[in-house]
Parts: sequence; C-alpha cells; structure tokens
Amino acid sequence: MNKKLDSKNEVSRAETSKLDSFFKISERGSNIKTEIIAGLTTFFAMAYIVVTNPNQVVGFVFGGPFDTIWNSVYVASILVAVIGTLLYALYAKLPFAQACGMGLNSFFFVSFIIPNMINPIKGYNEGLCIILLSGVIFLVLSITGLRKYIATSLPDCLKKAIPAGIGLFIAFIGFKNVGIIQANQYTFVQFFDFHGAIKGQSFGDAWKAIAPVVLAILGFLAIAVLDKKKVKGSVIIAIGGVTVLYYLTTWTLPSFDFGKIGQSFADFGKYGFLGAFKGFGIFSGGISNIINAVVLVITFTLVDMFDTIGTLYGTASQADMLDENGDPIDIDKSMTSDSVATLTGAVLGTSTCTTFVESAAGVAAGGRTGLASLVTAGCFFLCLFLTPLAAIVPACATAPALIYVGVLMLKNFAKVDMSDITAAVPAFLALIMMPLTYSISNGIAIGAISYVLITLATGKYTKKDIVVTVIAVLFTLRFFLVTM
Repeated sequence: MNKKLDSKNEVSRAETSKLDSFFKISERGSNIKTEIIAGLTTFFAMAYIVVTNPNQVVGFVFGGPFDTIWNSVYVASILVAVIGTLLYALYAKLPFAQACGMGLNSFFFVSFIIPNMINPIKGYNEGLCIILLSGVIFLVLSITGLRKYIATSLPDCLKKAIPAGIGLFIAFIGFKNVGIIQANQYTFVQFFDFHGAIKGQSFGDAWKAIAPVVLAILGFLAIAVLDKKKVKGSVIIAIGGVTVLYYLTTWTLPSFDFGKIGQSFADFGKYGFLGAFKGFGIFSGGISNIINAVVLVITFTLVDMFDTIGTLYGTASQADMLDENGDPIDIDKSMTSDSVATLTGAVLGTSTCTTFVESAAGVAAGGRTGLASLVTAGCFFLCLFLTPLAAIVPACATAPALIYVGVLMLKNFAKVDMSDITAAVPAFLALIMMPLTYSISNGIAIGAISYVLITLATGKYTKKDIVVTVIAVLFTLRFFLVTM
C-alpha cells in the first residue's frame, strides 16, 4: 500500500516538476498556487468583456440583424480571448491575457455599423476585413522585429511614464465601472452623489443604490490592509468577499440566459466566422473609398500597436520583468502573440484583440508565468457554456483590484527625471492624457509629439529620436484625418 502511495507521489512530483520547468515558475520566484490565484484574478478583472464587447460593437442597438451580430461577436469574443491568452501562456509564457480592446470596439461601431444601419451585416463584414488587414500588418511587423524595434526605441522618459499613466487609466476604469466617479454636465466628472441616491428611498432601496460604491471602497481598503500584512492572494480574497457581501446584502442573484447559447453558435457560424472575407467591397466605389479604407487600416494598426506596447511596459514593470534596458522580457514573443490574436479575431468575427491592461491585476496577485494565463484562458473557455460567467462577479468586486493596481503602477513615475523639462513635460502629458482621453495610445501619442517638438526647439534632438518622430507624425495625421 505504501509503495503504491509512494509511486503516486513520485508521479505527482514529476508532473509538478515538468510544469515548473515549462513555465519557469520557480525561476521567476513564484509557485503553482500563486499562479492559479493570479489567473483567476485576471479573469475576474476582465470578465466583463464577454458581454461588454458585443454590446459595444452593436452600440447597444438590438433587434433583427443587430441581435445576429451580437450573437456572432459574443462567441467570437470568447474564442479570441481563449486563443490570444493561450498564446501568452504557451508561446510567450507570460502572465498576460488578451481580449477585444475597449475603445476599439466602439470605434468599430462608429466606423462600420452606423454608416450601414440599413444593412449592418454589410458594415460588420467590412469592419472585419479592415481588422484582418491590420492584423496582417501587425504580424509582418512582429516577425521582422520592427514592432520590437519601435517599442524599444521610445525615449526613456516615456518608457517610465507609460506604466504610471496606465496605472491611472486602470484606476479610472475601476472608479468609473462601479460609479465612484460619475458624469457631470458642468465639470465632466464628480464623486458619487450619495445624497441624491438615497433621498426619498426606503432603507432597502437606499442601500441597493449605494451598495456598489460602498462595497468597492471597502474592498479597495481591504486589499491595502491585507497586502500590508503580506496576506497571500489579497486581491482574490477581496473580490470573493465583496461578491458574497453584495449578494447577501442586496438580496439579488445573478441571472443566466442559457437559451441563447445555441442561437449564438448558429449566428457565429453563419455570419461571424470568415465574415472578414466578405467585406473587401469596402475598397470599391472610387478613390475616396479606397483612401478612407486605407486610413482606417492604418488607424487600427497604430492604436492597437501602441495600446499593446503601453500595456506590456506597464504590466512587465509591475511584475519586475524588465531587462537591463528597461524593456519587457520576451517582447518579440508578446508582439507576435498579439498579432496572431488580432488576425484570429478578425477571422472569427470580432473587433481588434489586444493585450489587456487588467492583466496587471493578476500580476499584482503574484502572477509571473504563463501558467496564470493558462488558468485565465480556461475560465474564458467555460464562458462559452455558462452564459456568461461574467454575471457572477459584480463590478463592485473587481473595481477594487483595478484601483489598487493603479496605486502600485504609479510608483514608476518617480523614476522620471523631473528636473529635465524635456523629459518632464512629455512624461507628464503621457501620464495624464491616458485617463483623460480614455486611451493608452492617445497618451503615448501626445507624449511622443510633445517630446519631438520640445527636443527640436531646445536643440536636444538626436538621431535616436527618428523613430519617435515617425510615431509622432503618424499620430498627428491620425488625429486630423480620423474621428475617434
């Protein structure tokens, strides 16, 4: 009996050793338990994309062909999240996850669905065609090493400011998702209006109105306290605790529409899958249409490229996974993973896939290897059959994780040489413009443009600044030629 147990233990140790060796878990100072927790944390932080992406692509317009597009994008969104994240897990072996980029999906709606409201399927296919072509460009740039060269050629001040800017951006997303920060017609944003929410309400209704905000704030403070006390898994503990408290105190239950699964797969097979190859008509109809299509391809290429570059610098910095030059390790593999995922997304039927900033939540939970990404991919796969898992965890449970990641990532800005104005101003603009414009790529663009103008005017411009100059020129053209 003991021999059998010893034999089983030896097999288990051997399998664990292979897992450790493949993902370099021990080498990166982590362990299997931590990686699993990190993978779950990343999933719960970004699970909202499962239903948010199809909503954004159709612009919350429902009925008829819009429902068909919604179903197609829903399935494609999950599949591309699985495939893209698996690329990070098994190829790049990094703790990052991919899914359809927010902002780009809204841009997809504005550029392709709105102009084709009478025939949205046509616009949907044409949009997928543009995404496919941008994915081809991504892949060529990645294979040739040009994307890596562009990323590593960024000025040092921007490399240091980008992670901090992403931290502010992530925190802003957390504040916004749960309602801690609200819209205001006079000041644009404001703090949650507690008085207005509870005025004239019964105790039960008043609590339901303010519960998400109160629980999110408590969850954020709980993460801080647990982390200070060095409690392992502080982020996932807070997510789980806030989720339980939310349902217990508001007496609500998550709902699942299992009946939609069959129709979603049917629409995906008919309209989403390979739909990109039906959209080449966007290049017909005269020279103006061709120019517009080319501009759209370039725009999606630029935005996704710099969203990914920014996210990689931010999350790699948080994970202490930068090389001696301050660049992310295995950045070429990350770029290739992103490129293949974008191509795959277009073929499957959804908007641009990109590395997600919420990956930083898993990194903050201790994720350092591709095993964390493997767990995240597995969770997304389950969403195909449990429509959707995202409904289980409320925004008030994931928002604290995003806000806390913002705190951790902001420390990178302390490394910027603020005594040198040629570094301080571009760094500051990159930092502040990411949350204010709700775009990582806009922050990088404005930082790059200001850097080029200041160095030219002060005589500090050098040959090594040619790459950032090209970036600045391309983004300047994008700002003037494309509404986004």
